[in-house]
Amino acid sequence: MIMSKSKPSLLWICAGLLAAAPAFAADESTAAAGSVSIPQLRVDMRVRTLVMQGQPDTAELRKAVQDDLVNRELMARQAVLDGLNRDPEIVQQIEFSKQSVLVEAFAQDYIKKHPISESQISGEYEQLKARLGSKEYHARQILVASESEALAIVARLDKKAKFETLASEKSQDKASAEHGGDLGWLLPNNLAPAIAQALTGMKKGEITREAIHSSFGWHVIKLDDIRDFKMPPYESLKPQLLQHLQQQAIGKAVEALRARAKIG
Repeated sequence: MIMSKSKPSLLWICAGLLAAAPAFAADESTAAAGSVSIPQLRVDMRVRTLVMQGQPDTAELRKAVQDDLVNRELMARQAVLDGLNRDPEIVQQIEFSKQSVLVEAFAQDYIKKHPISESQISGEYEQLKARLGSKEYHARQILVASESEALAIVARLDKKAKFETLASEKSQDKASAEHGGDLGWLLPNNLAPAIAQALTGMKKGEITREAIHSSFGWHVIKLDDIRDFKMPPYESLKPQLLQHLQQQAIGKAVEALRARAKIG
């Protein structure tokens, strides 16, 4: 989930402060400047975020963060004095920002209370492995708007016309047409069902004898090669699988909330 971002002017101010900041005693309970007092927890939270982004936790960084937070506090106070907090659009922006923080907090709390187990992750890996299959196919295509056009291309191929040349001349898929219709290596599970069925029933070097229809148009396909598909190892996919399962879990939690709510 994406948190609301600071406005460009504030980012510019912070960048300037980070570029040149004097030493700062980091053990104070608050970061104070005149009548402005910033909770140390807020400073620590901001520093922690910057450290996670690769910046070292130094006295200079903490001083820059303190100064930026003081500037933000002063500008926010002035905005209230100017009545900007009563502007309907700004009120909604504030509420949305607050809601975004709470949404992220809900998601993190839910994942903490409902952790994904190792067996769930490994099970998802095995299911993915089964869906992807054991073979991948290197194919080319010529994509046209009508069945009659596709059949006319098949007839020309029967007369020894070169597939790559016709793809460059006729295919509406401009990205592959520039490369003689080359689609690269494909997994059937990622393709439209009709195309997947055609590919898995072909032999190396074959061209489809009938036009294949999909939501994109009509396809004439050539199968250049077939090879064994090497599934990436479990450990390399584990982070993505964990994230996917967490997103699924949160989605189900939200569905349960919607089922109990009156939405109108």
